[in-house]
Amino acid sequence: MVTAMKIQSKYHGEIKIEKSKVIHFPQGIPSFLEEKEFYILPFADEGPFFIMQSVLTPSLAFVIVSPFDFFKDYEVKLTDQVINSLDISNQENVVVFVILTIQEPFQNTTANLQGPIVINDAKKIGKQVILSDSPYKTKHLLLSQLSSAGKEG
Repeated sequence: MVTAMKIQSKYHGEIKIEKSKVIHFPQGIPSFLEEKEFYILPFADEGPFFIMQSVLTPSLAFVIVSPFDFFKDYEVKLTDQVINSLDISNQENVVVFVILTIQEPFQNTTANLQGPIVINDAKKIGKQVILSDSPYKTKHLLLSQLSSAGKEG
């Protein structure tokens, strides 16, 4: 039986979510350590953008994307500690998102490639991982990748 619950969301108002699809962040996420449950929903009917909505706090929601849609060479190397904390036994269960900082105009929007959101989709456990020994920064222009490579689709 699917159990649903209603939550208030930042971008979609009151929504009904499936409890079984709530992602648990045992350590919270940096700057929001008390926020331990999030729900991922599409930002619009179509497109690459998603919302990672706090189940607890309606005003807390992050716009996220799969980094691989925008940064073709992006790599995330997970430490054994992260693999263990997320109980990852099969890499096919791993989903990676990055948080966007939306700017006006939109072409100034940046992606945080240094702090990806890594989720074990089978177990619904998530963690924001900080990639300390990497070339990535917290602000990479999202759309410069598409315009410089030509829009692929």
